[in-house]
Amino acid sequence: MKRLSIYLMAGAETPELAEAAVAGGADLLELGFPFSDPLADGPVIRLAGERALAAGMRTRACLDCLAECRRRVAVPLVPMTYASLLEAYGYERFRDDAHAAGATGFIVADLPIEAHPELPRVQLVAPTTPSERIRLAAEHTDGWLYLVTVTGTTGARSALSSQLPELVERARAVTDVPLYAGFGIGTREQAAAAAAIADGIVVGSRAIQVADESGPDGLRAFVASLRAAIDAV
Repeated sequence: MKRLSIYLMAGAETPELAEAAVAGGADLLELGFPFSDPLADGPVIRLAGERALAAGMRTRACLDCLAECRRRVAVPLVPMTYASLLEAYGYERFRDDAHAAGATGFIVADLPIEAHPELPRVQLVAPTTPSERIRLAAEHTDGWLYLVTVTGTTGARSALSSQLPELVERARAVTDVPLYAGFGIGTREQAAAAAAIADGIVVGSRAIQVADESGPDGLRAFVASLRAAIDAV
């Protein structure tokens, strides 16, 4: 079965949204821990992070949010953030506290493969990543490999990246770990097209927009539509 990951920004409303996403069919939730200079994020997630910071969502509050999400859902929960946050908090301390709160993995968008091996994490590769680096990332990744479908930041786009098929092909040539495609996937059609060649998909910006516009019920319906689209592949 193709896997569906939904990204949510940590905040007061996130545990309820997490429940809604799982009810809609999400297999995994990525929980954004906001950072003031999120270089990989487009305008939607950047704004969500700014709102979260303005509301006081520092690392401890994000860990509390993670723990509340864990009380409500049983799917894997993966904090996603940036290295500067972990530098300030302490890598081993963050790993231990996040695991205690219910994290099942980590994504650190700007942390090089070789850095901080004491923090097992999902590695990211992009269309510009050389095949040997893809092999190295796969050897060090935690569970699955995150395929960044575009050369750019997160955000919904009008069409699925034409660079994804070649990236999947190059990754398949060097590893058999599951491949999840993310960045730029926001519609049923894009989800189905990506799931047809990858093992799973990640939807972030559009999920946040739907949650902002329509709340938990709208998010549940949106995730269910994605679930139906990828299950039909």
